[in-house]
Amino acid sequence: MFKKPLSNLKTSSALRSSDRRKLKQRVASVFNLSAEDGDLLVPNGIESVKFSTYLEEPGVAYLSKEGDPLWFTIGKGSDDLIPTIYTLWKKDDLLPFVSTPAAVIPILTGGADLMIPGVVHHTPSLAEGTLVCIREYTRKDDKAYLSVPLAVGQTALPSDQLTSGGKEKGKAVLMTHVWKDHLWDMGSKPDVPEDKAVQIGGQKAESSQDEPSSENQGAATPPPPSEMDEQEPQASSSEAVVSYTPQEISELLQKSLFQAIIGPLASAPASTYPIPATQFYSNFIMPSRPAFPTLVLRPSSSPSEDDEVHIDPQTISIKTSTHKSLTAFLKASEKLGLVTVKQPQKHSQQTDSLVMSVSAKHPQVLGHVSFPTVRDIEAKAAKKAAREEKERLAAEGSSQEMEVRELWKPHLVTVDLFKGLGGTPSALYTPTEIRSLVFDYVTAQDLINNRDKSYINLDPLFNACLAAKSGGKSKGKGQGIESELPEFIKRDDLVKRVMAKMQNWYEIRAPGRDPVSKKGQLKPIQVVMKIRQGKKASTMITGFEPFFVDGEEMAEDLRKSCAGATGVSPAAGKPAGSGMEVLVQGKQAPTVIEYLTGKGIPKRWIEVSDLAGKK
Repeated sequence: MFKKPLSNLKTSSALRSSDRRKLKQRVASVFNLSAEDGDLLVPNGIESVKFSTYLEEPGVAYLSKEGDPLWFTIGKGSDDLIPTIYTLWKKDDLLPFVSTPAAVIPILTGGADLMIPGVVHHTPSLAEGTLVCIREYTRKDDKAYLSVPLAVGQTALPSDQLTSGGKEKGKAVLMTHVWKDHLWDMGSKPDVPEDKAVQIGGQKAESSQDEPSSENQGAATPPPPSEMDEQEPQASSSEAVVSYTPQEISELLQKSLFQAIIGPLASAPASTYPIPATQFYSNFIMPSRPAFPTLVLRPSSSPSEDDEVHIDPQTISIKTSTHKSLTAFLKASEKLGLVTVKQPQKHSQQTDSLVMSVSAKHPQVLGHVSFPTVRDIEAKAAKKAAREEKERLAAEGSSQEMEVRELWKPHLVTVDLFKGLGGTPSALYTPTEIRSLVFDYVTAQDLINNRDKSYINLDPLFNACLAAKSGGKSKGKGQGIESELPEFIKRDDLVKRVMAKMQNWYEIRAPGRDPVSKKGQLKPIQVVMKIRQGKKASTMITGFEPFFVDGEEMAEDLRKSCAGATGVSPAAGKPAGSGMEVLVQGKQAPTVIEYLTGKGIPKRWIEVSDLAGKK
């Protein structure tokens, strides 16, 4: 939704007290919030701004007085409030969630929807079209962790089709807003808060992997620890008795070590060693645990050989084994000749043991039968999601639009301004980034006018920039200075005047090509229809070179599609080498537009002029 910059961004205006109260009541009613939470998520000084997405959908965003977008609506007259990432970081349990592996998050931030294979857990009983947030699921030190929400979207199908036995392909969540998109870029862009350790499994959230589930599941958003025991449903008697003994856990950990030695450690270079013991355990042994433990070792507590038994591989850990500590496990493995361990020296700052080497030629390692691991299952889910997204993009083919960005670079008098604003004078900026830099500085320096908050008081830094004429080359006293500079100025007027003194650049990104950035103002392709040689109408196309269109190729393609004569020549009335002109017989503007948009050129970068009149 916001993978491209917002257009038609209007001037933001503060909500009246009555409008803020109405907005707060809507938020509290829709999301079942207390009055305190309502004040937190709809703060004093909240502003509204109208915009259009790159799909020309109108919307309204509600911003904090610091400029962070908090809520937005999409669609003309829509009242459906959607929280932004900034809001969800203030209250992360505002929406039900769907979790996904860390490898899938970059795919989502690139503009893709969440595919079914990328779902790890989700809040139970989600209906199609439910607004959900996306959270990253990881495991560290034998604990499950969920990140803060990193995306917002709507479920594409009911949650019962995400679990085992449901659909295996297709979209799970249609993304609306993601971390690092252009809506996110409007705000202060703080660092991502730390992940939280949670209990999330068969009894706390439904899983799309082969994990145990329960029909009577509680809310997936983790409750406080004091409530967890009360909310957990009673397990059936068969599930309660089937578990591994500490001796069996130790045996499975040893098999996981064998698997790590013949797997990731076999291809590791010599420079990998020595490996700190905790890293060796978390990066190699834990991911090498069997994904389906009961197929590797049948638990002795299983009532019958014929019964199908499932045990969560996450229950296999040092703490549940006979070793109880990583040091004891490594000592036992070293005694068997599987690893070589170096203990930390006395009075040394190094407190962790070091694994110096592993024995790939040990008889037990050579006789080990490989099995699917936890790492394999997680990697398979991430690869499948990436593959389906790649297939989706390939299906779109040439219809995928180019991304055209107008950029501005600090130049002459604005170089010192951007140094003062904390920016990089040599960088290229979008209007949103310039606006953010200016307003961050205004907020930090307390330059908002006390009488009218839509105005900014000008300090010496802004005065020095705005007072200088655009030429900026006059060095004499009293020369190159604009007269009658006001003491204060409207916010948007300030940004416009700063941009007017900067240097124009543009960037074009096309599928399958490297991005191209050039100095100068990008002009639209001109498609002009006029009368030539008496009463013959013709269509002339110029200015197409920056958009990766070859004149000869276009002339040949249009000759076939228009069934008429075409020609290519240097553009008339322009210096040599400044571009070519393609001439097509007849009034062919619709065909030309269809051809150019088929090349991925956005319509707003094509201008049509009819100078021929009615034929």
